[in-house]
Amino acid sequence: MVEKTGVRGVKSAARTVALLELLAGRGEQPSRLDQLAEELDVPRSSMYQLLQTLVDCGWVRTDVTGSLYGIGIRALLTGTSYLDGDRRIRVVRPYLDEASDALGETIHMARLDGPDVVYLATRESHEYLRTISRVGRRVPAHAGGLGKALLAERRDDDLPLPKGPLTALTENTHTTRASLHADLARIRERGYSIDREETVIGIAGFGFALRYTTPATDAISCSVPVARLTPEHESRIVSVMREMRAKIESQLPPVSGVPDWR
Repeated sequence: MVEKTGVRGVKSAARTVALLELLAGRGEQPSRLDQLAEELDVPRSSMYQLLQTLVDCGWVRTDVTGSLYGIGIRALLTGTSYLDGDRRIRVVRPYLDEASDALGETIHMARLDGPDVVYLATRESHEYLRTISRVGRRVPAHAGGLGKALLAERRDDDLPLPKGPLTALTENTHTTRASLHADLARIRERGYSIDREETVIGIAGFGFALRYTTPATDAISCSVPVARLTPEHESRIVSVMREMRAKIESQLPPVSGVPDWR
């Protein structure tokens, strides 16, 4: 097992990370020992020992019977530390507030992570408040405004897409590379992406890559119900979001002594 750095990976560490990611991806759905051992192709006894260690450390939780497992509270503490320790997120947050106040719509910031984007911050519309936070959730990059804005910053032959067919979240999601590439060409020409019910039916999105790194890894977007998306409102959204992007990029030049995280 050799990693991208050329350093041989530690099998037990890789197994631990895979387990935590699997549990995190299942959300409220608990897992049983046999399920986890089978899915990760790990001996049952080894999986049991690993789970018990992680339960003792707070990274995994179990029910009163000791037969069901889920992600533990330590994962939340680590995730919060990631958000609090990232200078770019701190700089962007006030501009998300400003855009949300100006437009009355939901504004997001997300970061490209492999073939997905991960939500880092959200300001909900005053018209519709979600009861579940999007922060930390993943969406395939090809399936929405945030991801497409970031994919358009890359060459078509260098896109971090999964192998095989592209996953469809709605009937409007790109499922072929040909249609996605055509859309990315329009985004490069236009300067921002448009998601017309590709991620969620009834919701349109407008994504803007933040070009303080090359290629861009972060983006902001505005989501709006299609029922109230008039041509005038769309024009207003694009104008405000372009202004927010310019303000953010002006605040985030390289800073001496601050790590430029990969």
